Amino acid sequence: MSLDDPFVTHRSLLFTVAYEMLGSAADAEDVVQESWLRWDGLGAEARAEVLDPRAYLVRTVTRQALNRLRTLARRKEEYVGEWLPEPLLTAPDVAEDVELAESVSLAMLTVLETLTPTERAVFVLREVFDLSYEEIAGAVDKTAAAVRQVAHRARSHVAARRPRVAVDHSEQRAVMERLIAAMQGGDVQALMDVLAPDVVLIADGGGFAQAARVPIQGATKIVAFLRNFPRFADGTELRIVWINGAPALRMDGPAPVGTSTISIDVEDGRISRFYAVRNPHKLGRIDDATTLTR
Repeated sequence: MSLDDPFVTHRSLLFTVAYEMLGSAADAEDVVQESWLRWDGLGAEARAEVLDPRAYLVRTVTRQALNRLRTLARRKEEYVGEWLPEPLLTAPDVAEDVELAESVSLAMLTVLETLTPTERAVFVLREVFDLSYEEIAGAVDKTAAAVRQVAHRARSHVAARRPRVAVDHSEQRAVMERLIAAMQGGDVQALMDVLAPDVVLIADGGGFAQAARVPIQGATKIVAFLRNFPRFADGTELRIVWINGAPALRMDGPAPVGTSTISIDVEDGRISRFYAVRNPHKLGRIDDATTLTR
C-alpha cells in the first residue's frame, strides 16, 4: 500500500467513523481492515476511476460497521453487568476540535448506544462528519428523504439524553483534581462536596474485574463505595490522562484495584456521572495514543 493511496490518507478518519458507530476500538479496527480488503480488491484501474475516494471509503466503512453492529448487539445481550464504550487514550489536541471531542466522549458514545444502528450511522455521518443526506443515503441504503427523517429522530433522541451543560476542559480537570485529592486523603466531606446529589456511577467490569453490576446512584451511596478505596490503595497510582478527548482519571494498582479509567460529566462544578471501565479487554489501547480525525 503506497503512502499516497487514498486509504492511507483517510485511515484515521475511517477508524474514527467506525469507532463512533461501534464504541469498540477492536471492532473498529476489524471494520477498517475489512474495508481495506474491499478497496484493495477493486484493483488499481477501478480505484483510479473512483471520483471521490473519501466518500466511497466512508460509505464502505459505514456498511461494514452496520453489519458489525448486529454481532455487537448479540454480544451485549450476554454481557456481564453494564456495558460501556472502550476508552481511548487521545492527545490533548483532539479537544481543539470541540465537536469531534464531544462526539467521541464516553458520555456521547453511551447516548449513541440507545439509538438503532441506522439512527446511529445517520447521526454520526451527518452531525459529526457533515456528509450530505444524499451521501448518507448511499451508505445506509435509504432514500435521501428517509435519511432526513431518521436524522431528525436521532437528533431529538440525542438532545434529550446528552449532558445538559458544556464544560470546558480546564474546569473538568480541576474537578478531577479535587476528586483525586479527596480519594487519596480519605476525606468524606471533600468527596461529598465534589459530587452532585443525584450523581450516578456506571462501572464496566465485564465479569473480568470487580465492578458494580448495576449503576450506583446518589452521592451518599457513591461516597460509601469510594471510601473503601484507601483500604486497598497502597501502591496504587492515580493520574489524570486524556481519554476520548477529555481529562479523565487512570488508576493502576495491585489486585483488587488493577487498571481502570474513570471519565466524568460535570454540572455546576460537581460530578454528575462517572464512567468507570475496568474490563481489561477494553483497556488494551490506553498506553498508546489513538489519532482521531474527521
